[in-house]
Amino acid sequence: MASTEKITVYNVADLRATTDDALVNYLNSLGLVQSHALLDTRLALGFSAFLLSAACFAWDYKLGFESTKQYTLIAVILYTLLNGALTYWIMFVERGTIYVGSTKDGKTRIRLISDSKKPQQKGEAPLYKLRVEVEDVKTGKKEKIELERKFSEWFDASGRFVAAPFQTVLAQGISLVGKLDPKRAVVAAAPSSEQNVVREQFAETPGYTAEILDAIASGLGESSTTAATTGSSANQDAGKKRRR
Repeated sequence: MASTEKITVYNVADLRATTDDALVNYLNSLGLVQSHALLDTRLALGFSAFLLSAACFAWDYKLGFESTKQYTLIAVILYTLLNGALTYWIMFVERGTIYVGSTKDGKTRIRLISDSKKPQQKGEAPLYKLRVEVEDVKTGKKEKIELERKFSEWFDASGRFVAAPFQTVLAQGISLVGKLDPKRAVVAAAPSSEQNVVREQFAETPGYTAEILDAIASGLGESSTTAATTGSSANQDAGKKRRR
């Protein structure tokens, strides 16, 4: 199902931010427990530097510079160290991390780092790059996965985000996600004649990519299967009543 909100498809930052938010929501919906330790540490460093500068301003305003210059010197040194630590944390520890979480039993930990890449050729869609680390907490063994897909696979031409193709990419590309969402991980079967008709009907509609058409057709296939099952059950019940 496509989102009702639209973004500018030419703005790579918006494409990445929207995708990152959708990824976090999707993983949390699968029952993973998100860890906010990285973000909490960054906030602690930032607020500590802010409080230090505010305190320095307060005592300089009330007591004057001459009587507090030694304290001001210490505050400047501490402020520099805190900002240096914050910069190091963002560049070398977080490294663009958008999600850290673990399974409910705590046996498996997952970390995802996102990035974007401009298209190499004019007219192509920008790329969404995802680096994934899945760690077995008990053994310490890590599985590293790299995904690189076009934003156009889950954004239509008008800028609406379509969740189904994006979730399928994650479930089929990341083993842990595939285990938690096996329906998305299953490779789509060959399309039926009815699904081919749907593709032909929507193919000329602006903004529908091949992945979105697949999602629409797959949804129709599931609806048809449900309807056929319901109809079959109804016929069986009617037959039983006639025999009575």
